[in-house]
Amino acid sequence: MVEPLLPADDTPPQEPHPFLGYGMVLVAATLWAVNGAVSKVILDEGVSSVRLSEVRSTGAALGLALGLVLFAPSRLRVTRAELPLLALFGIAGLAFVQWFYFVAIHRMELGVALLIQYLAPLLVALFARYVLHVQVRRRIWLALALALVGLSFVLELWGGAELDGIGVGASLLAATSYAFYILLAEREIGRRDAISLTAYGFLFASLFWAVVQPWWSFPTQVFGEAAAGAWDVPVWTLMTWMVVLGTIVPFGLLVASLRFISATRVAITAMVEPVAATVVAWLWLGEALGAAQLAGGALVLAGIVLAQTAR
Repeated sequence: MVEPLLPADDTPPQEPHPFLGYGMVLVAATLWAVNGAVSKVILDEGVSSVRLSEVRSTGAALGLALGLVLFAPSRLRVTRAELPLLALFGIAGLAFVQWFYFVAIHRMELGVALLIQYLAPLLVALFARYVLHVQVRRRIWLALALALVGLSFVLELWGGAELDGIGVGASLLAATSYAFYILLAEREIGRRDAISLTAYGFLFASLFWAVVQPWWSFPTQVFGEAAAGAWDVPVWTLMTWMVVLGTIVPFGLLVASLRFISATRVAITAMVEPVAATVVAWLWLGEALGAAQLAGGALVLAGIVLAQTAR
């Protein structure tokens, strides 16, 4: 019998220290917020979204595999029965969510793309309620509503944000892939540890991109170019940051957090990413936070706290 992806009463998995899980998600969301700005700079240098996804997936797969080989080789053991789900997790989850995200942020403002992508928690809750027929507490729906309204305040959507049709479509597909990634990761985390699960996911993602666009056709000259607006550092430096602190660490933290809190709560808590992105812009670029944005951030945090109380 296949185990449900979410517990019947939407309570966190039976593990201690739920606040550790929330802390993991918050750190991951903050790293992703910074990585969004880094990735946008790389895309503006002419690197395609497919190539950037390929670099991110392959770099993460190599880094995680090397760490496991050196410190925990036994975790790399895998059975034939596991391979189909690991491939599905890597391609439909990790590969697609990155690609659609890069397409979206390249064509639209980063914050707007993130707001659309963070419809994923709603998709997770809808899947749990209407596909798995799992009881989802009313507070979860209220928490989602608070978080979405709060995000719209943070991004000040009423200010006439320009929406690109392809960008909106890519953001919606990214939301779907992200929800799928969270749900499948929650299912698999009970069978294998977070690091090896993430490593195999990125392995299959990198193999997929290698078939789509072989590595021998990669425009290697871009690595040595200086990225405009990023202190004139070479592109390879930004790509290294993207792979390590923008991919390996946050994805590993997010998957590991599923041992402590449920997929619904993970997805809702990760909605602090657009808020964190706004704070990063304020600290890094000197963009002031208005009263509406501060109020929106408070609403997002209120939604996260409310989701935790929905036991």
